Amino acid sequence: MNPEDFKSNIETELKKETPNWDNLLKMTLAHFDCSTGTLHLLDTNSLLQLKTQVGIPEFLIPKLATIPIGKGMAGIAAERKKPVEMCNLQTDDSGVARPSAKDTKVEGSLAAPLMLNDKLYGTIGIAKPVHYDFTEAESNLLMEIGTLISKKLS
Repeated sequence: MNPEDFKSNIETELKKETPNWDNLLKMTLAHFDCSTGTLHLLDTNSLLQLKTQVGIPEFLIPKLATIPIGKGMAGIAAERKKPVEMCNLQTDDSGVARPSAKDTKVEGSLAAPLMLNDKLYGTIGIAKPVHYDFTEAESNLLMEIGTLISKKLS
């Protein structure tokens, strides 16, 4: 599916009074050919709260249910207000990924903030089970999806 049709499908989901966040995340994962993903929304205490996930092992969900700004890939994407990528999360030693992130068994991963008018609304993260470098176009498209989600949340 081309990026414009993909964005159109996302916009259709977001026009619903109550979007199906699971479907939205699954559509995103399918478009990027990813197996694992998360959608976190920013709460009133400036913490990222897990809204939905796909492919995260059950035992890890408590560890990523609430993420402080600046912690892990999602938290750093939120803090920097720009995408954070890892081509191989399994071998990362930068300190960006938390140690438990390796338990997801994913390698190529990308986390992007949900931004609108320089205001943070949350993060979206996608990952592949193989080593992968996301392109600038893919990173930009995930940021655009974040903006569409943010418009719904604003």
